[in-house]
This record gives sequence, structure tokens and C-alpha cells, in this order.
Amino acid sequence: METETEKKIVEEVSTHEGVKLQKTVFPILFAVSFSHLLNDLLQSIIPSTFPMLKESYHLSFSQIGLITFVFQITASILQPFVGMYTDKRPQPFSFSIAMIFSILGIVMLAFSTGFASILISVGLVGMGSSIFHPEASKLAFYASGGKRGLAQSIFQLGGNAGSAIGPLLVAAIVIPLGQPYILVFVLAGILAIFVSLKIGKWYKNHLFLRSKGKVALHDLTPPLNKKMTWFSVGILLTLMFSKFFFSACISNYFTFYLIDKFHVTVQQSQLFLFVYLISIAAGTLIGGFLGDRFGRKIIIWVSILGVAPFSIMLPYANLMFTGILISLIGLILSSAFSAIIVYAQELMPHKIGMISGLFFGFAFGMAGLGSAVLGFLADETSVGYVFSICSYLPLIGLITVFLPDLRKKKVS
Repeated sequence: METETEKKIVEEVSTHEGVKLQKTVFPILFAVSFSHLLNDLLQSIIPSTFPMLKESYHLSFSQIGLITFVFQITASILQPFVGMYTDKRPQPFSFSIAMIFSILGIVMLAFSTGFASILISVGLVGMGSSIFHPEASKLAFYASGGKRGLAQSIFQLGGNAGSAIGPLLVAAIVIPLGQPYILVFVLAGILAIFVSLKIGKWYKNHLFLRSKGKVALHDLTPPLNKKMTWFSVGILLTLMFSKFFFSACISNYFTFYLIDKFHVTVQQSQLFLFVYLISIAAGTLIGGFLGDRFGRKIIIWVSILGVAPFSIMLPYANLMFTGILISLIGLILSSAFSAIIVYAQELMPHKIGMISGLFFGFAFGMAGLGSAVLGFLADETSVGYVFSICSYLPLIGLITVFLPDLRKKKVS
């Protein structure tokens, strides 16, 4: 006897040449995007409170770096293993479990009294992130109805929005009122649990109907042989290194670069950073749509290598032109991530959780490593020198030429 939810999911299925195909389920995509917003909002509290925590507990920059490292390592290394486990044993309600870990971390951060307790709290938030991302990305894949780039972009857009909103809320609530008011963000975590329960119910019924043959994904045939698959994964990870090292340079040091080179105020530098973040949100959505229409490979080409002319010009631009260049860089560079994730998922359609965890984890890891390495380099030289060096990183995009076009390839 079918439940009402099961009947609704069956209605979301179309039949083409005798094969039952899942239509794009936008309500679920928007729901998982909103949960991604809330998840990344909680994550963004950590770096946003660094100035306050540093002053309150007399932390050194090395201790701040170690806090970042603990968060990034728990949010990155665990993700592929979580993905591998959920590929074998799907966990429809793991999103709620992820939020519980993050809430515990936020509560502990609000009441932390020193360096050790801060480390434990950010580790809990990192564990929540590790549990959330692989399965949530897989769910976006399942609900895409074949529009995988668009679905992944909608999912990513939520995360980008949460990362941008979090620091603004911290500045408005926590900084003026004090550390205990971090507890306010527990409300976001509780809301995320309720949203996640709704998503989990859909996911559970979807898996049940797939097991009964009432719904199928569009194509789960590996497009390449094993050797070419792992070669392509290596190319994609190298491109991710290029993208996230360059992104770490801008996200962490662009305001210092503007202040040092153009002597702008902190508020003015934040305005330029906001322009960059807005362009990232737009590029994320556009990149997914264009990837579905024209193919992932060409979008990866345009996104990473296409940034190179603008990034190389950036260290030599005046203030006004810097604003124009940074908006173009954000728009173009951000379009790559959804295309890379979906390309990787299509390489291993039976290991979506593992491959999603690997790439999200690698992204977190490269962002953390990039911040540390570039910070050390800036101390030894200057922020301007760091930007000059990093401006050539997008040229690594030339290796995209070695990626097969998955629209034309099938496993041999």
C-alpha cells in the first residue's frame, strides 16, 4: 500500500522509452539548498568570531591558525569516508544528525573559556559539516531529474548565501553583545533539523521506490574505464587546487591587499569583498545551468582558465578597475565548482557520496592549507607579492584539455 508521499514521488516520474525517469524536484532542491544555507551559516560563525576570541583569551596568531586547522581537518578528511559509508548504507536522516553535531559545537563555543574548549567546539562543527555535505550533494543529484548542473548550483547557492549572511549576523549580534550571544545561532540549527527531517522523508521514500523499480535515475552507466576515470579525477583535483588556493588568497587577504595598496578604510575594503561574494553567488547559479546546456568540460575551461587574463591584470589595476576585475573573477571562477562536482559524480555514478565527499573535503582542505601557506608567505614578503604570485594559478586550467568529453564517451 503506497503512502501519500510515495504516491507524490511516483507523480514526479516520467516514462521515456519504457524507462521511468525522475523529474526535477525543485521543492526538494530548494529545501536542501536552504538547509545548506543554515549549515554554512553555522560554519561561518567560527572565523567571524576570531577577532573577539583573540582579544578575550589573548590568543596568538599561531593559535588562531590551529583553530582554523582543526575545523578544516575535521570538515575535510572525514567527508570521503562518510560518503563511502552512505553509498553502501544510505542515511536519509543523516542531515539532522549533522545539525546536532553543529549545534553542540555552537553551544560549546558560546560557553568556551579557553583555547582547548574552542578547539573541541570547532571540531564538532567540522564533524557536522563532514556528515552533511556528501549525503546532501547526493540528494541534489537524485532530485535533479537530469539537470544535474542546475541542481548542484541551487545546492551550492544556499551554502554561498549562508557563508555571506553569517558574518553580518555575527557583526550585528555577537560582537556588540558578547560571546554568550553565539547561542542565538542555535535557532538556525533547530530550524535546519526540521527542514532536514522533511528532506529525509522524501529521500527515504525515493530510495524505497527505486528499490521497487518504480523510479530510476537517468543514466548510471560509467562513461569511462577505470584507468581513465581515475586519471580524470586527478585532473579535476588539480584544477580544484588551482581554484581554491586562488580563492583563499582573495577571501582571506583581499581586504588587506586593498588597505595596503590603496589605503582604503576597513569599511571600504569590506564593500569590495561583498561585491566579490555577490558575483560568486551569481556565477555559481549560471555555471550549473550552462554546464547542463553546453557540457561540463567547456564550463570548466572557461571558468578556471578564463579567469587568468583578469587575475594577471589584478596586481597592476587601479582601485576602480580592481573593483571591476574582482567582480568578473568571482563570476567566472565560481561557475567551475558545480561543473567539477557533477563531472566527478558522472564519472562514478554508483559512488556519488564518496566522490562528493572527496571533492567537498578537498575543497575545505585546500582552502585551509591555502590560507596558512599564503599567510606565512605574506608575513615573509608582502600581501602584494602574494597576489602577484597567485594571479598565475588559473593558468593551471590549461590541463583541462586532457579531460574527456563525457557527452561523447562511454565505458569500454
